[in-house]
Parts: sequence; structure tokens; C-alpha cells
Amino acid sequence: MGQRRANRLDSLNSVSWGFEMIEPSRLAAFIASRICHDLISPVASVNSALELLEEPGDADMKAQAEQLLHNGAESAAARIQLLRYAFGSAGLSNTAADRHDVQQIVEGFMKSHKPSVEWEIDTEHFSCGHARVLMNLVIMATAAIPRGGVVSLIVRNDEAGLRVIAQAKGPKARLSEFAEAALSGNTPEEGWSARTIQPLFANMVANDLGGEISAIAAEENVTFVASGMRAEG
Repeated sequence: MGQRRANRLDSLNSVSWGFEMIEPSRLAAFIASRICHDLISPVASVNSALELLEEPGDADMKAQAEQLLHNGAESAAARIQLLRYAFGSAGLSNTAADRHDVQQIVEGFMKSHKPSVEWEIDTEHFSCGHARVLMNLVIMATAAIPRGGVVSLIVRNDEAGLRVIAQAKGPKARLSEFAEAALSGNTPEEGWSARTIQPLFANMVANDLGGEISAIAAEENVTFVASGMRAEG
């Protein structure tokens, strides 16, 4: 009972910290806008494919339209699955996550982006909450290498608790100003928006588990680390 109460107080404190940075209604609005933004490209591809299929044309054009439709629908479905976990209720449980499902969701998401992904999960404890943190790190790591590269995902235990690492390696790797500010507990110079809100939300998610997220930038390498999270699952 005492431990559950302490965990709840930690969670409330992290929520209070996040809401000192931004009002709850604005946080919800920006997250909703971010989800819509991430889905615009694949949904637009589906719409364009449907329009092409309705127009008269030769077999080659129809085949191209069908491929565009398939790719757009596959990309939209993959993004929805990861965003549902990263931002929605799917990652709220403290029960053990299905690691195979988590890997499938992440790899499906990465197919619609330029970087590839590598895995190293070495822990007995990996809850849905940890998976939620991991997926938020995937979003930040992917954004750090827009020209492509490799995102290496590492999950392990250390003395301070569970640690999740997303290392983005690629040409022109860059830690954005707004991500650096948000992870440092500051408001970005450009303010909060659908573009800048995700790193703040990611840190709130890690805080819910007693941890925090930091970022280290080097040449062609940006590493995001969620550390100090309690083991569960």
C-alpha cells in the first residue's frame, strides 16, 4: 500500500511539473494536432490513389495507383499503431508488454521513415509504460536524422533503475532547439505548438515512471536516454 501511494505521488508530481510548463487544455490540443500532422502524408497518398483509380487510364497507371493506395494505407496503419501507444491509453498499463508486438509496431512505423532500426533489450522488466517511453524516444530519434541512418534501441537495468536508450546515427544528425529546451525543463524559444510539444510529453511519460529523459548531441549522433525508471511488468 505504501509503495503504491508513493508511486501515485510521484506520478502526480510529474503531472504537476508538466502542467507548470503548459495548460492541460493546450497540451491536449497540441498532441491532437501532432497526431493529425503525422497522419496527413499517408492519408493524402490514399486519397490521391483513389482519385487516380476513378480516372480513365491505362493498366500501368492503374497499377501505380494501386501501389500508392497500398503504401499509403500501410503507412497510415503503422503510424496509428505507434501513435496510439505513444500518446494514447495503450501504454498506460503497468503490466508486462508483449515485446514481439512492441517490436512489430516500431518496425512498422520505421518503414514509413528513412532510418532503419536495431534492437537490444536486456531486462526482465518491460511494462507497457516502458514501451510507451520507448516509442516516444523513437519519435524523437527519427526526427533527429531526417536524411536517414540507424536508430539503435537499447533497454537494460542499471543501479538507478530501468534505462531506455534511442541512439540516432546518420548524416546531419541534429538535436533540435525545442527538444533540447523541453527536455531541460524550459519553454522553447518558438513556444509550444504541435511541432514542439512531443519532447515535453515524452518527459512527462518518463516522469510518471520515476525517471527522466536527457539528450546528448555529437557529430552525426544524437542519443536520447530515459533513465531512473522503476522496474515493473
